[in-house]
Amino acid sequence: MEKNRSFAEIIVDINSRRTDRVFHYDLPAGIKERVVVGSRVLVPFGGRKLAGYVVGFGFPESTIKTKDILEIIDEEPVFTPELLELARWMADSYICSTAEALSRILSPRLGVKAPRRVMLFRPALPEDKIREVIDKMPHAPKQIAVIKAAVKSPGLTRKELAASAQTVMKTVDVLVEKGLLEVFTGDSPLLPGGSVEGEAGTDLPRLNPEQEVACKEISGAIGKGKFKAFLLQGVTGSGKTEVYMRAVAAALESGRQAVILVPEISLTPQMIDLFRGRFGGNVAVLHSALAGGERYGEWRRAKEGQAPVVLGTRSAVFAPSSSPGLFVIDEEHEPSYKQDDRLRYHAREIALKRAQQFGAVVVLGSATPSLESQFRSLPGGPYQLLKLPHRIEKRPLPPVRIVDLRQEMREGNRGIFSRSLKDAVCKRMERGEQAILFLNRRGYTTFVVCRECGQVLKCPHCDISLTYHLDGLLRCHYCNYTTTSPKLCPRCGSSYIRHFGVGTQKVEEEARRLFTGARIVRMDSDSTARKGSHEKIVNLFRQGQADILIGTQMIAKGLDLPGVTLVGVINADATLHMPDFRAAERTFQLLTQVAGRTGRGDSAGEVLVQTYCPDHYSIITAASHDCEGFYNHEMPIRRSLGYPPFSFLARLLFTHPEEDVVRKGAGLARNILEKAISGRGDLVDVLGPAPAPLQRIKDQYRWQLVLKGPRRNLLKVAILECLDALEKSRPVFKPAVNVDINPQGMI
Repeated sequence: MEKNRSFAEIIVDINSRRTDRVFHYDLPAGIKERVVVGSRVLVPFGGRKLAGYVVGFGFPESTIKTKDILEIIDEEPVFTPELLELARWMADSYICSTAEALSRILSPRLGVKAPRRVMLFRPALPEDKIREVIDKMPHAPKQIAVIKAAVKSPGLTRKELAASAQTVMKTVDVLVEKGLLEVFTGDSPLLPGGSVEGEAGTDLPRLNPEQEVACKEISGAIGKGKFKAFLLQGVTGSGKTEVYMRAVAAALESGRQAVILVPEISLTPQMIDLFRGRFGGNVAVLHSALAGGERYGEWRRAKEGQAPVVLGTRSAVFAPSSSPGLFVIDEEHEPSYKQDDRLRYHAREIALKRAQQFGAVVVLGSATPSLESQFRSLPGGPYQLLKLPHRIEKRPLPPVRIVDLRQEMREGNRGIFSRSLKDAVCKRMERGEQAILFLNRRGYTTFVVCRECGQVLKCPHCDISLTYHLDGLLRCHYCNYTTTSPKLCPRCGSSYIRHFGVGTQKVEEEARRLFTGARIVRMDSDSTARKGSHEKIVNLFRQGQADILIGTQMIAKGLDLPGVTLVGVINADATLHMPDFRAAERTFQLLTQVAGRTGRGDSAGEVLVQTYCPDHYSIITAASHDCEGFYNHEMPIRRSLGYPPFSFLARLLFTHPEEDVVRKGAGLARNILEKAISGRGDLVDVLGPAPAPLQRIKDQYRWQLVLKGPRRNLLKVAILECLDALEKSRPVFKPAVNVDINPQGMI
């Protein structure tokens, strides 16, 4: 910092576009030399004390009266110049404040002073000396196991080291007393580390010709150090993960870092095992299920270069890697990559922007790519298409049978399971094989209704029916409102209260009744609420300690379960009739992905899809694993309706506790938008205002406007004019407004 610069340029941490600018503050003598660009400081602002980010140094206009910085929160810079540039790009792209974007980027760092310091263990002798010691102690297998675990994964805690060697902690103490292990203090580790090289580095699986082509193209692009985006379209079980790992190795060889994203926390244990097996302690893990100290510890390892490979869910795209050369987005079509509240960013867009900043490569991988990505991979488009059309070792894709539930009803079967599915599950149980039963609805029943007056029991805070759970409680899956299930109708007093619809709990109950003796586990957001439960359930099933896995969409993608020879889809129509133009696409993707969970081992697989719409093109093409066929059927529909990828969308969501207020506010916004787009021809359409499909959530009524246009910038300009006009009309205009650029859903 230049000595003659007396003022810090600070962005104050307020989520408001009105204050989204630089404010100047004095640098008191006690902290002047310690404040740098990237520091987080405490400043007075409008009678409050708020955090702020130092983004530079300069001089205010002479008429401006400045105040002193109060104290330094973080002396170490919490962001790099590239991340500040990214925050400003996000503010512009998603119509939010720079402070809000910085807060989202830095979420693992904010609010955490330091990780917990603990005692860690590592070998006290060089590796050659360790081998000599091991040779001289053949009658101490437990001690040898601990030493080998410490060599493989230096830096474990006493408990972790003992667990890794499958022995008691006293064995660790004995080796410390013998001088074979040494103790040091360090940050509490997230997971066992490993050697830098990893154990699998010398025995890599052989690539098939399509994998070799993909690896060559991606590695070549990484070596050039220029931005490039690939769409890796590979059928389920085609070895996309191996291509990712070869690409990561290429990035590391070029002195760069890599960031790998997965869509579900349930997938991270499997991917952690694979990537740590290959790259050892070079892998950091970032996701929202970690405690604050754990996330900060991993964030810091990435920032300091100790972990050049970062693996995680959506927010890991902001990892503070100094020079990333590769971004991988696995299952790139998944809607979970879109943040669904407040700052509604898309991780795919962030990865592409960061790659452009650093001259890095982006690999978007999926068996069922989003239509937008497929469109961009056409000849002349911004993505290069790489295909893996075959499963590894030439394993066949599983045959899919469509079961018409209408016919089952006509023949008197009103149960959850069709006769074909019951027979198929029984055969698997007789042969000692495993089955997956998929239904994308949790709970026991989807709604409770009075058969006397027709009253459906709804959440008092949300416009959604309450879901019945086996514990006798009714729950709202949006605000978590909970109440006991009544014996009498609250409207008419009738005792004819009945449960309708099917959730995963009811499927589990019925499966236990039908398949006596079968070991059944369920995986949904109710059964995985506790930390580590995803990993526990998947490992239990993978190790053959359960016969049937019942679950929602978290089991539909990415999991490699070689023992599964049957997948049964209980109701393929659950997503098909949602009020969303992407409903057919979501259905095709889910069915294709869940079908891909079977037949990945030595035994052939089979899929049964139960549906009331057996003739729908999304179900027919999914049954034939025909991604191109679905694309060719869906794209003309999108083109005729002017929906993405042939246009851009933006959604304005208005919320307020009073319905009349939100309705009038949305109408006012419509009038302002029409004036804003007048003179621009017919390029921008405004749809609405209309109630959102879920009209009330958490006591907030919701109305929406949807804008559609050929260019994203046209929508942004119109929205900015509208927001400025609405802000000036307060307090007459009362609703809160949330902007969603490129919405992935309209619910």
